[in-house]
Amino acid sequence: MIISCCFLCVFITVVVNKVCPQVTVQGFIGGSVVLPCSSTKHDLELQDIAVHWRHNGSKKVYDIISGKDLVEQQDQQYKNRAETFPEEYERRNFSIKLIDLTHADEGQFICFITHTSYSKQETVRLFINESTVETGNQSTEEENQVPETQTDWMKILLICVCIALSVIIFLSIAYFLIRWRRRAQAPL
Repeated sequence: MIISCCFLCVFITVVVNKVCPQVTVQGFIGGSVVLPCSSTKHDLELQDIAVHWRHNGSKKVYDIISGKDLVEQQDQQYKNRAETFPEEYERRNFSIKLIDLTHADEGQFICFITHTSYSKQETVRLFINESTVETGNQSTEEENQVPETQTDWMKILLICVCIALSVIIFLSIAYFLIRWRRRAQAPL
């Protein structure tokens, strides 16, 4: 029983990691970053794939439809600041590069990859740090620490819940076994 509970906990942890992956990227004011997004489904035809990059849920950062860049409806904030790597589209790499970063760029970027038989969503959390002229744009050890993401907290919470459930199940089984033995030993 305990083995099955442990298996269930591991299974749930794996599912949470697959469903809620989030990448954290750090950039500096005035610098540039690459926000990763790719698909492992290489058997899909590029002309049947649509990719939509969004910032904080609504701002249109970049669209790639059938292997072509569409920037006509791009949010003004990203005009001439978001670039893709068209030579990578065949490898199903739809990452974007943001240049001349500002504080307004900080937040959650979502990459939606859609096809008639497949869809995928990748989330990238961008943190912006002040650049320092005195240190030549070199960051300190404290700046290099990646902030904890919501996904990290979910993993910790999930592990704690699994451990608590395992303990409760173990104690319940022990209680019922002791109670059953006492009944079996009690005189009729």
